[in-house]
Amino acid sequence: MDYVEVLESAMKEVRFPGIRTQIVSVIVSLSDRAYQERVWIRHELPHPDYYDEFDLAVHALFDDSPILPSPAPGCVGELIYADEEVPLAQLGEILGPLIDELGDVPDAEYLNSAQWPEVVRRAKAVREIMERNDGAFGY
Repeated sequence: MDYVEVLESAMKEVRFPGIRTQIVSVIVSLSDRAYQERVWIRHELPHPDYYDEFDLAVHALFDDSPILPSPAPGCVGELIYADEEVPLAQLGEILGPLIDELGDVPDAEYLNSAQWPEVVRRAKAVREIMERNDGAFGY
């Protein structure tokens, strides 16, 4: 590997890969309507110790990390790769106002909102970018 390849690889590393893994997991759940129906609504869990709901996604993205509503400048290199993952902000542009509008309601109300298909669509776009980067850089 030459110097340029080493430098490019180093630029693609993130400081907190464990937190990034959690963020990617949440994005995956937001991008999969069938999963949401099965796990969040019907509580059909993959195993007895498993737990997931929309509220956990909100806390992971808005409260536990500076990812949404728009990635904080310090996130690049910490939790996300460079600018190519900034479409997270597009997800935050729709999800943040929806949370403000609906507040603390059952998950089904979020899934039934007129904006939810767009949340899922934007989450899918972010998921594709993040998973491609994770596969390319070993996380």
